[in-house]
Amino acid sequence: MNKIRSGIIGVGKYLPGNILTNADLEKMVDTTDEWIVTRTGIKERRIASDGEAASDMAAKAARAALENARLKPKDIDLIIVATITPDMFFPSTACQLQYKLGIENIPAFDISVACSGFVYGLTIADQFIKTGCYKHALVVAAEKLSAVTDWTDRSTCILFGDGAGAAILGPVREGGILGAHLGADGSKGDLLQLPAGGSRLPASIKTVENRLHTIKMEGNVLFKHAVKIMAEAALAVTEPLGLKGDDIDLIIPHQANIRILHALAKRMGVDPEKKLYLNIEKYGNMSAASSAVALAEAIQEGRIKKGDTILMDAFGGGLTWGALVIKW
Repeated sequence: MNKIRSGIIGVGKYLPGNILTNADLEKMVDTTDEWIVTRTGIKERRIASDGEAASDMAAKAARAALENARLKPKDIDLIIVATITPDMFFPSTACQLQYKLGIENIPAFDISVACSGFVYGLTIADQFIKTGCYKHALVVAAEKLSAVTDWTDRSTCILFGDGAGAAILGPVREGGILGAHLGADGSKGDLLQLPAGGSRLPASIKTVENRLHTIKMEGNVLFKHAVKIMAEAALAVTEPLGLKGDDIDLIIPHQANIRILHALAKRMGVDPEKKLYLNIEKYGNMSAASSAVALAEAIQEGRIKKGDTILMDAFGGGLTWGALVIKW
């Protein structure tokens, strides 16, 4: 019996129309365009409108992926949504997306893995396709980080943006997902967290007054872990496949910080100008959506061609990390 291969057969993205530039942020907090660009590589980011939730952005990205794959909603057998900014605790954003797409009676669930969410989602979907359990899986990463950003904290408000990206996985005759590596270290969860709103610290006047419903980050410590772990994750997935830096045609990393990404390229021994796909200057850090949007744009821009070997590499709160190799 032939072994089923799983590959990406369609991609899509959605980005809100509202643009928040560094010049805009200069009027909000004590910062400068030069400082932001030098430290992060970000020039602007997209901000969803007040009435726009994660499921709304997810639906637009999903419809674009369906069109790209030349499939109809009824062809989808499984929906996975990666998000840390769901519309609400429950029902899941995936169930709401299922309803928006008009799909009935298929499994749909969310995963909460912060910035690693898209790589985790692809890896999970890959297992379902390879076993023959499902034929077409829709993986969407959608984030409205502007809703959980402290706009008075100049160390974090400069970083985040909103958006969504989607990919459809299905059986392929050649290429596809060659391997994946996932990991987590809960002991370092306090380095990047949103403290309140759950069962540990339910919403109260005090939690709102203390801004505990917004992202808290230990940036300097997180930076060091990110570079080390992203490099280790890349090696963990490429070495068993017999791949070296020169064998990778394009690296699509989580768009967290330009200095982290250049440090990753250095550790891997690759030229960042040739091997790294970057769009951080346009969108900032969109958590799980960053990798998804970057993949869609790399394909649309012709940076990925048939036969290319692609490495996706992500790191996020949890701490979590994941790397994935795809033969296009």
